[in-house]
Amino acid sequence: MKTAPTPSEIRTLFANSDPTEVWYKACDIIKHINPLLDFFYVSQVFDDVVRMFRGDYPGYRPINTLYHDLHHTLDVFLCATRLLHGAHVAGIELSAAEIIRTLIAALMHDIGYAQLIGDDSGTGAKYTKTHVSRGIRFMLQYLAERHFPADWGERLELMINCTDPASPPSQIRFTDEKTRLLGQLLATADLVGQMADRTYLEKLLFLYFEFKEAHLGNFRNPSDLLGGTQQFYKATQIKLDGELGGLYSLLVLHFREWYGVERNYYLESIISNIDYLAQIVQLDESEYPLRLKRGGIVEKMKNMVLP
Repeated sequence: MKTAPTPSEIRTLFANSDPTEVWYKACDIIKHINPLLDFFYVSQVFDDVVRMFRGDYPGYRPINTLYHDLHHTLDVFLCATRLLHGAHVAGIELSAAEIIRTLIAALMHDIGYAQLIGDDSGTGAKYTKTHVSRGIRFMLQYLAERHFPADWGERLELMINCTDPASPPSQIRFTDEKTRLLGQLLATADLVGQMADRTYLEKLLFLYFEFKEAHLGNFRNPSDLLGGTQQFYKATQIKLDGELGGLYSLLVLHFREWYGVERNYYLESIISNIDYLAQIVQLDESEYPLRLKRGGIVEKMKNMVLP
């Protein structure tokens, strides 16, 4: 009999720092969609993306963006996996190729922050405005070099484009409606996965440094970015329900099947983060760091120097 998760188990839903643990979680979920799925392509991409972040991929430096880090990619990957399972429970037919492409797109959606060896100025954050197009170029070359199915590239490009704030799905010319749906699912995972992270508020302090290096936004300091996040959340709600088709509700179906409860733990975590943020921004800015204690992020930020 399925039992509701304990508070500790709920916290581990978003504790995605260990690639091996995330991989086994994702495989377990996917096997409930398609028990015969061949993980060969996904496994290859998963291993190479982890190598890229860690600096073990030939020709590339470690990906050194502190907000868009490996943890973020694993968050998106596992959230996309759970959304796929929710879609399956909802009766949406998913072919093996569609599942595999969605997982690959989740893994590669931020690969455009990578820097080639010799690109020694600053961090990958300087590519914030172009990281989607850079990542797509890398992805297309990667698929060709490793002889992935020739017809995957175009669909993967369209799906990854959905994660670009400058490319709303309504303005993308999709090859077919299923690719549109899976692109919306990927973009949903990107937004929901990051905002449900238990260290989301703390990591916004890192995001300030990324935006500063990319000359994006007019934030005076990290506290200013925190203050603007409530408005970002409101805009995100509109996008999730509108452009992205309310697909986050598929997570309820996933958790119903997985734990026997009608709850969306991602949405609950996001609301908890935003409610706590509402309390923080009522305080003097000097008190913000005292209220953001998870992950030792505030201490790390104190020692950071802008590129």
